[in-house]
Amino acid sequence: MTKPPLPERLAPVVFVVSVGALGIVYGTVSSWWGWFPAPQIGMAHRTYLDISSNWRNDMGLEPTRHLVAPDDGDSGEADPDRGYEVFQPDRIQPGYTLVAGLNNDPDGTFHVVRLFDASGEEVHHWPIRYDELDGEIRPQNTMLHGMEVFEDGSIAVTFDSGQALARLDSCGEPIWSNTGGYHHTLTRDGAGNMLTWREEIIVWVDEETGEEVHTLDLRRDIARGDDRAQQGYLDIRTITPESPEQKVRYGVDPFHPNDAEPLREEMADAFPMFEAGDIMLSLRELNLVTVVDPESGRMKWWQHGPWFKQHDPDFQPDGTITVYDNNTGTMRSRILKIDPESGEVTELYAGTEDQPFYSWRRGKHQILPNGNLLLTEAEHGRLLEVDPERQPVWERHMKWDAESNVIVTEARYIPEDFFTNGVPSCSNEVSDAGNGAPG
Repeated sequence: MTKPPLPERLAPVVFVVSVGALGIVYGTVSSWWGWFPAPQIGMAHRTYLDISSNWRNDMGLEPTRHLVAPDDGDSGEADPDRGYEVFQPDRIQPGYTLVAGLNNDPDGTFHVVRLFDASGEEVHHWPIRYDELDGEIRPQNTMLHGMEVFEDGSIAVTFDSGQALARLDSCGEPIWSNTGGYHHTLTRDGAGNMLTWREEIIVWVDEETGEEVHTLDLRRDIARGDDRAQQGYLDIRTITPESPEQKVRYGVDPFHPNDAEPLREEMADAFPMFEAGDIMLSLRELNLVTVVDPESGRMKWWQHGPWFKQHDPDFQPDGTITVYDNNTGTMRSRILKIDPESGEVTELYAGTEDQPFYSWRRGKHQILPNGNLLLTEAEHGRLLEVDPERQPVWERHMKWDAESNVIVTEARYIPEDFFTNGVPSCSNEVSDAGNGAPG
């Protein structure tokens, strides 16, 4: 039998190789441009990883979504005796520290806010019963994030991956509560309202009633890409393409708004370019900090970086703005200070080899009355106060067990004379708090 000519024998091989090459090319291009089936494959892969890592959390067995490894420097091993340690007792800022996080008592509520005095002792706690605020999402699948405290001892809270915004009395009982996609930070404006985010909408909420009294839509009111850009508006969605022919593309969360802070009346004179009530926003995915008019959404000032994936920009009394620069991927977070008039940026703190400081996401900072910095290293479950010379004053690991810390979304300084009737108290404090604070 005569064999077919060589080209005919090679045809199936050439066909298979061609199909394979086309598949590789299409796979590369589809992954780059987000064509089918790259998004679906990516989603399936992320879902698989999430379920395999956190099934114990979702079944209520262990709160794996809330636990992180402590950062113990170069040793690579967690110190089982870590907890609260004081380095300079004479430099501690007098007052209280409010801490949002997870309860380590199996008989208590899942979330809790704790109040520590200047000696490091817990003097009060607020049990947070998320299941009483929202019947749709289980508490272990939410993250207590935003919090505000009031002079009467009540607090307000919001949750990531949850829906609730609520004000609770000193025993954790609801005064009022809302549901509807609230998330991230809460900030009082000094005029009877709190600001927070609901999806991509900035919301002003009446402190006493929980009623929404004003809103500002990020996409509709601020990120407008039309001819009004010539009048002071900026299309903040624009990402510089690699060529003029490329279109701007967005992911599921192109902005990731994570803060909305009002310029309060008592600080407005330090910022002549702004007015009392203007709102400073942090849009993480754009590395953007901006100040906008609360009525029109007009951007009065903005800057991209040098921070990367930042959180918690704050107005300061000296007319500067400080930013928690997560600096994601570098293993070195920073606190930066910027002069909005000159654009000059200086570094206030970045940790050291002996005292590392890094949170790849989340995180808060606060400049205290004595000049110290209060830092929330969220993704290592650690709180830290440092002096102006960048030396540690005290640190607290929010310990869960020998190997894990609890994610801490925020620590907040409270002056000694803040509470109208002294330190808050509640009759069921012992039964809810169990053995006190983690660590």
